[in-house]
Amino acid sequence: MSPSAARPPQKPRSLWQKAMTGGAVFLFVVLLITSLFGKKGLMEIRRTRKSYDALLVRVKTLETTKARLEKEIAHLQRDPRAVEREARQKLWLVKKDEIVIVDKKK
Repeated sequence: MSPSAARPPQKPRSLWQKAMTGGAVFLFVVLLITSLFGKKGLMEIRRTRKSYDALLVRVKTLETTKARLEKEIAHLQRDPRAVEREARQKLWLVKKDEIVIVDKKK
Protein backbone atom coordinates (compact mmCIF):
# COMPACT_ATOMS: atom_id res chain seq x y z
CA MET A 1 0.00 0.00 0.00
CA SER A 2 1.40 3.39 -0.96
CA PRO A 3 1.52 6.24 1.59
CA SER A 4 -0.74 8.45 -0.51
CA ALA A 5 -3.45 5.80 -0.52
CA ALA A 6 -3.57 5.70 3.29
CA ARG A 7 -4.27 9.42 3.67
CA PRO A 8 -7.74 10.78 3.22
CA PRO A 9 -8.03 13.41 0.52
CA GLN A 10 -7.55 16.96 1.85
CA LYS A 11 -9.99 19.73 1.08
CA PRO A 12 -8.47 22.75 -0.60
CA ARG A 13 -8.05 25.59 1.88
CA SER A 14 -10.26 28.56 1.36
CA LEU A 15 -8.99 32.11 0.99
CA TRP A 16 -10.47 32.91 4.41
CA GLN A 17 -8.44 30.15 6.09
CA LYS A 18 -5.26 31.27 4.33
CA ALA A 19 -5.86 34.88 5.40
CA MET A 20 -6.50 33.85 9.02
CA THR A 21 -3.38 31.66 9.10
CA GLY A 22 -1.27 34.45 7.56
CA GLY A 23 -2.71 36.99 10.01
CA ALA A 24 -2.00 34.72 12.97
CA VAL A 25 1.58 34.16 11.81
CA PHE A 26 2.05 37.91 11.26
CA LEU A 27 0.64 38.67 14.73
CA PHE A 28 2.91 36.05 16.29
CA VAL A 29 5.99 37.52 14.56
CA VAL A 30 5.06 41.06 15.67
CA LEU A 31 4.55 39.90 19.26
CA LEU A 32 7.82 38.00 19.21
CA ILE A 33 9.78 40.99 17.92
CA THR A 34 8.08 43.32 20.39
CA SER A 35 8.76 41.01 23.33
CA LEU A 36 12.44 40.78 22.40
CA PHE A 37 13.25 44.33 21.29
CA GLY A 38 10.40 46.49 22.60
CA LYS A 39 10.52 49.09 25.36
CA LYS A 40 10.10 46.43 28.03
CA GLY A 41 11.46 43.58 25.97
CA LEU A 42 13.96 40.93 26.82
CA MET A 43 16.95 42.92 25.55
CA GLU A 44 16.02 45.92 27.68
CA ILE A 45 15.61 43.67 30.73
CA ARG A 46 19.08 42.21 30.17
CA ARG A 47 20.57 45.70 29.76
CA THR A 48 18.85 46.84 32.94
CA ARG A 49 20.11 43.76 34.81
CA LYS A 50 23.71 44.54 33.80
CA SER A 51 23.28 48.12 34.95
CA TYR A 52 21.80 46.91 38.24
CA ASP A 53 24.71 44.53 38.81
CA ALA A 54 27.23 47.31 38.10
CA LEU A 55 25.44 49.57 40.58
CA LEU A 56 25.54 46.83 43.23
CA VAL A 57 29.32 46.57 42.78
CA ARG A 58 29.59 50.37 43.06
CA VAL A 59 27.49 50.39 46.24
CA LYS A 60 29.68 47.66 47.76
CA THR A 61 32.82 49.68 46.94
CA LEU A 62 31.34 52.83 48.43
CA GLU A 63 30.30 50.98 51.59
CA THR A 64 33.84 49.66 51.99
CA THR A 65 35.26 53.16 51.52
CA LYS A 66 32.75 54.57 53.98
CA ALA A 67 33.69 51.98 56.62
CA ARG A 68 37.40 52.75 56.15
CA LEU A 69 36.81 56.50 56.46
CA GLU A 70 34.61 56.06 59.55
CA LYS A 71 37.38 54.00 61.15
CA GLU A 72 39.93 56.69 60.28
CA ILE A 73 37.67 59.43 61.71
CA ALA A 74 37.23 57.50 64.97
CA HIS A 75 41.00 56.99 65.19
CA LEU A 76 41.65 60.72 64.65
CA GLN A 77 39.06 61.64 67.29
CA ARG A 78 40.66 59.35 69.91
CA ASP A 79 44.38 59.81 69.26
CA PRO A 80 45.92 63.32 69.25
CA ARG A 81 49.18 61.91 67.89
CA ALA A 82 47.32 60.66 64.82
CA VAL A 83 46.00 64.18 64.23
CA GLU A 84 49.51 65.57 64.53
CA ARG A 85 50.88 62.94 62.15
CA GLU A 86 48.18 63.77 59.54
CA ALA A 87 48.82 67.51 59.92
CA ARG A 88 52.54 67.02 59.40
CA GLN A 89 52.18 64.72 56.40
CA LYS A 90 49.31 66.34 54.52
CA LEU A 91 49.46 69.99 55.56
CA TRP A 92 53.20 70.32 56.14
CA LEU A 93 52.68 71.83 59.58
CA VAL A 94 55.71 72.08 61.88
CA LYS A 95 56.32 72.85 65.54
CA LYS A 96 58.15 75.98 66.69
CA ASP A 97 61.89 75.83 66.29
CA GLU A 98 61.73 72.88 63.85
CA ILE A 99 63.71 73.00 60.66
CA VAL A 100 62.18 71.57 57.50
CA ILE A 101 64.46 70.03 54.93
CA VAL A 102 62.87 69.63 51.50
CA ASP A 103 64.28 67.08 49.10
CA LYS A 104 63.80 68.53 45.62
CA LYS A 105 64.31 65.14 43.98
CA LYS A 106 60.96 63.89 45.29
